[in-house]
Amino acid sequence: MIRVSIVGASGYAGGELLRLLLDHPQVEVGQVTSERQAGKFVHSLHPNLRGRTKLKFVPSAGLDPADVICLALPHGHAQTRIEEFAAQAARIVDLSADFRLRDLDLYEKTYGSPHQAPEWNERFVYGLPELNRKQLAGATHVSGVGCNATASNLALLPLVKAGLLDAERAPIVDLKVGSSEGGNKASLASHHPERSHVVRSFAPVGHRHAAEVVQGLGLAEVHLSVTSIELVRGVLATAHCWLKEPAEDKELWKVFRGAYRDEPFVRLVKDKKGVYRYPEPKLLWGTNFADVGWAVEGRRLVSICAIDNLMKGAAGTALQCLNLMQGWDESLGLSFPGLHPI
Repeated sequence: MIRVSIVGASGYAGGELLRLLLDHPQVEVGQVTSERQAGKFVHSLHPNLRGRTKLKFVPSAGLDPADVICLALPHGHAQTRIEEFAAQAARIVDLSADFRLRDLDLYEKTYGSPHQAPEWNERFVYGLPELNRKQLAGATHVSGVGCNATASNLALLPLVKAGLLDAERAPIVDLKVGSSEGGNKASLASHHPERSHVVRSFAPVGHRHAAEVVQGLGLAEVHLSVTSIELVRGVLATAHCWLKEPAEDKELWKVFRGAYRDEPFVRLVKDKKGVYRYPEPKLLWGTNFADVGWAVEGRRLVSICAIDNLMKGAAGTALQCLNLMQGWDESLGLSFPGLHPI
């Protein structure tokens, strides 16, 4: 058993990670922090955990040593306090964007300010197992992943690995996302029309997660367009690509199967019959799966990936990385298959 604490557990990602860790056979949850909610029971913000835990939020100043600390703070906070957190745990998993980008110039361009802990940045491994499994095994510091970047990366990865993309035409990824991407205020707004101005997940151009896709796949350029729809959880990435040469489904089945045959959380969904012939985010609620499908017409290919943004796009992948860091089966604590009907 290892002791794991969560800093910033009042948000959706922190709460989701707590839900997972409470049922993990190798983990004892130590502390969960929140500055504003200190002293309150966890279930006051995460009602699904009522009766499951009697933990209360504590202020981060009262954080005790742990084997692993998971940081679920808003962007910009982890890098300013990383020395403090590192003094309390030898291993850190940061769910924010603070340590995702290796290139500090790209970081400054993407986030609008210089990195506050450049000497720590190089210690973090980008936490998407499908890209960095070998580096994650035994790592001590792991960064989180952007949910839109994860869906985009997994849609495009097989095509990049096979060298099929036309280098002269950058992929365009259209992302339809749930309100929980914007945090609890945005999610509340989706249920209360008078608060609709709070919803922030709309970026027709220039989305920050594009930098993670460029870094992860080694692309010269990729264009992301993000729009909130009437959905709480979920991301559906539709990647429009152009191939070097015309391709047929038979060839592409080999490409996608070759890329994902041994991946425990990536499933190929491309059926000729049935209701759900292509990936559908609703079927993935609460799961760590990414469903991937595609359609092709000559040189034009559309690759589709669906995930739960709070799971494969945040807490689920964080736990998958934690398992790899510890040398455990990476699917430990992540076996929930989803619900149907939904």
